[in-house]
Amino acid sequence: MVGIANRVDQAFARSRAQGRVAVAPYLTVGYPERRSTLELVPALEEAGAALVELGMPFSDPLADGATIQRASARALAQGVTVGFCLESVAALRARGVGLPLMLMGYMNPVLQYGPARFCAEAARAGADGLIVPDLPPEEGGELARSCADQGLHLVYLAAPTSSDERLATIGARSAGFVYCVSLLGVTGARARFPEQLPSFLARVRRHTSLPLAVGFGISSRAQVEALQGQAEAAIVGSALLNVIEEAPAGQQVQQAARFIAGLAREQ
Repeated sequence: MVGIANRVDQAFARSRAQGRVAVAPYLTVGYPERRSTLELVPALEEAGAALVELGMPFSDPLADGATIQRASARALAQGVTVGFCLESVAALRARGVGLPLMLMGYMNPVLQYGPARFCAEAARAGADGLIVPDLPPEEGGELARSCADQGLHLVYLAAPTSSDERLATIGARSAGFVYCVSLLGVTGARARFPEQLPSFLARVRRHTSLPLAVGFGISSRAQVEALQGQAEAAIVGSALLNVIEEAPAGQQVQQAARFIAGLAREQ
């Protein structure tokens, strides 16, 4: 599937022109406090983030490690719903946020909301796409059609265990970029990449002309720099949430922005 041009395409065009690996922070909507996202995203944009993934909290986040599970549980306890996540996107756009906003969440809440309704409201709010970790491309037809109707990019995940046949399917049906899972297991900050990552990314590259975004385990500037020439983006989730979790009260936004600036501006 080929999506129409949106902010995601523009962001990758800019980073390519600059010869940089785009830094894509992940935040759980409503964490650490219900309205924290409205302060964090503008600060991360100012710090040099190329796009932001907004995680919609879910009670059974099977791809996520302990850090994101804790963040999701806290957000859910504060009453964060799919509707609130969409309202947060609209509020961020109203505050002048211009970078791409990708909603990331599991399929069950989207099904409960209604795929067509969800995509229409996401587009109206100002979202640019959707990442669904537990949606196989073979079963994504309905959601893919709803995304395409609204100009949203639907991104699929590729794993090191994916066969070449499956990588071809993922490459053909993703829009915007392909999310490349760097390792076997769940999300969580790691000190270094697995040795097989370059060969995995090379395999994915053979099956798509889309940008490649690497996620799971990224926590340092050295890792971002190591992706130069291999991938177009580094997705940073658990490491950023750890910074927010450990920051003193009142300093979460500043320390999160400082952390992302260190990843994005020193390439």
